[in-house]
Amino acid sequence: MKGNEAYTENAVRLLQDLVRLPSFSRDEWQTASHLTKYLFDHNIQVTRVGNNVLAQNKHFRKDRPTLLLNSHHDTVQPNKGYTRDPFDGAVADGKIYGLGSNDAGGALVCLLTTFLHFHEQPDLAYNLVFAASAEEEVSGTDGIESALKFLPPIACAIVGEPTGMEMAVAERGLMVLDGLATGKAGHAARNEGVNALYRAVDDINWIRNYRFEKVSDFLGPVQMQVTAIETDNKTHNIVPPECRFTVDIRVNEMYSLEEVLQVIRMHVQSEVTPRSMRLRSTHISQDHPLVRAGLALGKKPYGSPTTSDKALVSFPALKIGPGESARSHTADE
Repeated sequence: MKGNEAYTENAVRLLQDLVRLPSFSRDEWQTASHLTKYLFDHNIQVTRVGNNVLAQNKHFRKDRPTLLLNSHHDTVQPNKGYTRDPFDGAVADGKIYGLGSNDAGGALVCLLTTFLHFHEQPDLAYNLVFAASAEEEVSGTDGIESALKFLPPIACAIVGEPTGMEMAVAERGLMVLDGLATGKAGHAARNEGVNALYRAVDDINWIRNYRFEKVSDFLGPVQMQVTAIETDNKTHNIVPPECRFTVDIRVNEMYSLEEVLQVIRMHVQSEVTPRSMRLRSTHISQDHPLVRAGLALGKKPYGSPTTSDKALVSFPALKIGPGESARSHTADE
C-alpha cells in the first residue's frame, strides 16, 4: 500500500509541475525538458526527438511484442473564460485544476507511472515503450509520426486521453475540404455572368442532405458540415466568378477518407481539395487482448467523436484514460 501511495503522490506532483509549465503545441519544449529530466532522475535512458520524449523498459527483448504507452503533453491556448490561473495546478475538492490537467496530463502521468512500475521487471511477456508526444492538439507532423521512426516495431498501443476510464475502441477520422465553385463575372443589374455562389449553394445543399449508407455501431453515420463560405466581392453589384467554402467531415470506421472523397467528387460541381488525408478513422477489434482485458474489468467500449494520436498510427490502439472529454479545452479545466 505504501508503494501505491508513493506512486500516487509522485504522479500528482508531476502533473502539477507539468501544468505550471506552458506547453502550447509546437512550443512545448519546457514540458519535454521536464519529462526528460524526470525519467533521467529515475535512471531511465531517454531519447528526445524534437519535443517528443521516448523511453523503453530496461530488459527490452527483440523476440517479444512491444506495447506502446502514449499520451501527449502539449495543450491548446487557455480560453478567455478562465476564472482560475491556468498554470496554477492547484488541488481543490480532490481535483487538480489547470491547463492540460484533463487533456491529457492525467492520462500522461498515469501511463508514465505504469511504465516506471514495470521498467525494471526482467520477465515481462512483452516490451514496454513510453512516448510523451508533441503537437497532438494541432495534428502536427513533428508529433507521434516523427517519434515512431525512432521506436521499435509496435504491436499495439494504449493512447491516453480523457475517456472517463471507458474504452474508446473506435474514433472518427477528420477530413477538411476546401471547395471552389467557379462561374463568370457580370453586372448584377443586367443579370450577366454565371453566379459561382449559386453553384456553391447547390453543392452545399447536396452536402447538407446526403447520407452515406454505412452506419457504425460505435460512431454512427458519416457527418458533413459546411462551416464557412465566401467570395472576393467587395461591392454588391458584381456577379461573383468564384465562391469558396469549407467542409468539416467526420468519418466513421466503415469508410476510408478516399472513399468519402470519391463520393463527394461524383456529386458536386465544385472543385474540392482535402487539406490532409492523415487523420483516419480507426477501430480496434473487441477480440483484441487489450479490449478483452478491459471488458474483464467491466469497462465499456464506445466510439469517440474526437481525434487523437490514435488516428496517426498504423497498429491497433485503445484510447482510454482518466478525466472527461467534455472538460477538454474548457475554462477552469
